[in-house]
Amino acid sequence: MHAITIDDPGGPDALVWAEVPDPSPAAGEVVVEVTAAAVNRADVMQRQGHYPPPPGAPPYPGLECSGVISAIGAGVTGHHVGERVCALLSGGGYAEQVAVPAGQLLPIPQQMSVQEAAALPEVACTVWSNVVDIARLRKGETLLVHGGGGGIGTFAIQLGKALGATVLVTAREAKHDQLRVLGADLTIDYTAADFVTETQRATDGRGVDVILDIIGAKYLDRNVAALAPDGRIAIIGLQGGRRGELDLGALMAKRGSVSATTLRARPAADKARIVKGVRERVWPLVDAGAIRPIIDRTFPMAQAPAAHRLMESSDHLGKILLLP
Repeated sequence: MHAITIDDPGGPDALVWAEVPDPSPAAGEVVVEVTAAAVNRADVMQRQGHYPPPPGAPPYPGLECSGVISAIGAGVTGHHVGERVCALLSGGGYAEQVAVPAGQLLPIPQQMSVQEAAALPEVACTVWSNVVDIARLRKGETLLVHGGGGGIGTFAIQLGKALGATVLVTAREAKHDQLRVLGADLTIDYTAADFVTETQRATDGRGVDVILDIIGAKYLDRNVAALAPDGRIAIIGLQGGRRGELDLGALMAKRGSVSATTLRARPAADKARIVKGVRERVWPLVDAGAIRPIIDRTFPMAQAPAAHRLMESSDHLGKILLLP
């Protein structure tokens, strides 16, 4: 088969479409013939040499894909060759085929193409596990989403609204109209306004209940300032740095909490638990049309360097897909 390889980490041109060995399913795995894979910030970090795949994962980038099962390993039940699926991956999505633990498979949502479904598994599992499973967002609460225009952000807006929350987002002004269409109640241009001031004004000084943060250190103190009493910060990215200073007194005064997670390195059993939760709690919302994949554009997989340049520019809205 062919896959995107990274011989020497670096810029987008480090991504090379090359012939590699075909995968075979280990016990508990299936092989998926890939219809589409989605681009994530973690793929950019891997290309740069900052985010190596966990032990046992394929060396090729790609944390989610969709396609058709072409082979089944020992011990797998409930799946069959020819079944259309999408999948959460530890790596290997930028390829014509990928081996996937059966517990990380999801069905193709109703009324959705196999190609479109590639935009869902990573963002759905990331947002659900952090916003719902860890931060416990509830109906009537307020959710602040940083980076509202990306794949994570566009999904989080829709999930927050579907759960009955008021959703505030930070994003470039050019994306605000589209984010309001998705359900954002307040859009904040982070290049021109202070999100703490804006969120305090929007909540009559109370603050927000849950913050989904892709920035990290740069926003840490301001996130605490934006919290409501008993508020929860869920950090899922480090675009603004990994080391920051936390005023514990300010956090204690809010009775607040901070969680920080990555999804890729979690044990297979934990990923299967998250995927099960997404299938039970999120997929019905997708099937009902309350949540849909937002796809900016697609590229042939051999043009992955161009897709990465677009990702790094942040000029896209939603997801970027690669097609073998």
